[in-house]
Amino acid sequence: MASAGIETAAMAKASKGRSKPDRFAPNYWPFVIPALIVISAVIVFPWVFTVWMSVNSWTLGQSQVFAGLDNYIRLTTDMRFWESLWHTVLYTALSVLLPLFLGTLAALIFDAQFPLRGLIRGIFVMPMMATPVAIALVWTMMYHPQLGVLNYLLSFVGIGPQEWIYNQHSVIPSLVLVESWQWTPLVMLIVLGGLAAVPREPYESAEIDGANVWQKFRYLTLPMIAPFLMIAVIIRSIDAVKSFDIIYAMTQGGPGTASETINIYLYNTAFAYYDIGYGSAMAVVFFILIVLLSFVLMMIRQRVNWSDGEAR
Repeated sequence: MASAGIETAAMAKASKGRSKPDRFAPNYWPFVIPALIVISAVIVFPWVFTVWMSVNSWTLGQSQVFAGLDNYIRLTTDMRFWESLWHTVLYTALSVLLPLFLGTLAALIFDAQFPLRGLIRGIFVMPMMATPVAIALVWTMMYHPQLGVLNYLLSFVGIGPQEWIYNQHSVIPSLVLVESWQWTPLVMLIVLGGLAAVPREPYESAEIDGANVWQKFRYLTLPMIAPFLMIAVIIRSIDAVKSFDIIYAMTQGGPGTASETINIYLYNTAFAYYDIGYGSAMAVVFFILIVLLSFVLMMIRQRVNWSDGEAR
């Protein structure tokens, strides 16, 4: 009986010892709550408020009236919206493909060993460090039909003056050229990281088998750097689809509406025409399109990873 009592007392003491850390366990919620408040104030509340404004007819200076889905129905028949959507798709596609090609080519060049390679790399990446608005102002002067340096240089090879951003047919390619000039170095750095991780043994085997430069790039380099190229595509797509500063600083969506992307049209609708409700509906639709684009890109990214893992 005495031993049973001692055993019971020992078990109770052990149980008390185990429960003490549970009572005084650290509570991390006081550290999480401020972050949740900030996220709610900065992200959640603005989007909830935007959705609410999108179902109201509200022109700044007038009373707010509930409109249901009228603003969204209006989008389906707004040809200017569909035109701006096409401009956004075209601008994004060109702003991804051109830097991807030029950045990959630059990475292949800078991956080779040659004198002053580090210095030239540093000079090459300088454009992406500049402020977009400053870049836009400089390129606007370069694009000037009479005083621009680009037309002056073209005159040496017998090409007449071009209208660049002042012509509705050449304005988007001209803007893409500025975007590519700034962000090609970023793609180059990403691809250089992929080339640094590529093993050299397959190239030695390919050289023994008599493979030429194109065959080594096509069947060895390209498949092994494909995940890095996909990362570059994702980053450039996200950056290009939301581009605003360069376009607005150079053309404000002109001439006419030839370079008006969704961002520019949304800005003009909400802050130039003061149609807050319609601009909010446009913002919600644009957000949904970005989410769908991100979902597609991530699915492609996972497929690239799967293919790369299968190859290994």
